[in-house]
Amino acid sequence: MTCYRNHQTLFGLCLLLFLFTSPLLATENQTDQECFESRDGMSQVRVREISPGLVNVKCSSTTGGVLWWGDPFAGTIPMGDMDIEADYSNEEAVVKPREPELDKNKMLTICSMACHDGNYVPIPHSKTPRPLKMHLDTVPDAMNLKHGKGNIWCLDCHHLVERTKLIDNFGYSISFNQPQKLCGKCHGQVYRAWRDGLHGKRIGMWDKGGKKRWWVCTECHNPHDVEQKERNSGFAQLRPEPAPNLPKGMVNADHERMHHGAHPDETGHE
Repeated sequence: MTCYRNHQTLFGLCLLLFLFTSPLLATENQTDQECFESRDGMSQVRVREISPGLVNVKCSSTTGGVLWWGDPFAGTIPMGDMDIEADYSNEEAVVKPREPELDKNKMLTICSMACHDGNYVPIPHSKTPRPLKMHLDTVPDAMNLKHGKGNIWCLDCHHLVERTKLIDNFGYSISFNQPQKLCGKCHGQVYRAWRDGLHGKRIGMWDKGGKKRWWVCTECHNPHDVEQKERNSGFAQLRPEPAPNLPKGMVNADHERMHHGAHPDETGHE
């Protein structure tokens, strides 16, 4: 009897040790990962611990996309004023700032200080399209820009002097954190639908005064390639998650491919 009780005690201690250490080990392994929120290569998130045993995001092992947010408002900032007044009285609109993501390789810093400061590369005073010698990774064929079908050019969106800013119709600068102000110049209908919550993605609180995170245009769409080749769609097609496991005992899902009710041939009607 004494030996049996000793085994029970030892088993209990081992179980407690496993339950205590396994989340910590799992968190330590996850923090080595990087996944994307909406576009692979453009909205990367490195997994980090925001509190003991809790990570900021959980990545899909299949697609690399974010499956779950530990804190959906981590790193967000207020959206700021909009060009057209909207009703935010029931929520606090926040966005994930784009500039830190764009400047992670110091590109914005380099653009403003080393290249497009008007000295190293003179500021162009013409909007006439021309082949680009740089930025071919972003725009492979500048004379066949995959946005606007030949009706727009780089300087219709990027500020002529401040290359770390976008530009509106009146020549005023727009922060990269508020690309919706730029996109709304041409896509007013979509912009209004996005503002009203009919287009795009939001997560957060439903209660009055609660935070709501808004995804801005360039988090889902690639502004330099909205055609996506023959798909001609502004949204990049993502690899879907695998189908869920079948219930125990079910060998396939053929029943889901069958028509419900009697087959038209059996009823004599088409």
